Amino acid sequence: MTKLHIKKGDTVIVLTGKSKGKTGKVLRMLIKEQKAIVEGVNIVTKSSKPTAKNPNGGFVKVEAPIHISNLSLIDPKSGKPTRIGIKVNADGKKVRIAKKSGEEIK
Repeated sequence: MTKLHIKKGDTVIVLTGKSKGKTGKVLRMLIKEQKAIVEGVNIVTKSSKPTAKNPNGGFVKVEAPIHISNLSLIDPKSGKPTRIGIKVNADGKKVRIAKKSGEEIK
């Protein structure tokens, strides 16, 4: 299994693609494909068949997965894109830190 620098619940910004510059919260990680589903980013239109929930069917707008190389974590202090580092805190636990500000990422 590969280790990814982004986790579910992180706030990220899109670096490239049709949603460039948009920010959102990571809703789901697809670890094998190295992709993430981000809230309000990479919206696609899908057609859906009629169901009991939606008797008319029709077109539905949903978030599509986006590759993690196109995402960057947002620095909690400055609100700008940052890289991520690993640091051992006083308790001996490994924590993620923002490279720009040195702030711990929760």
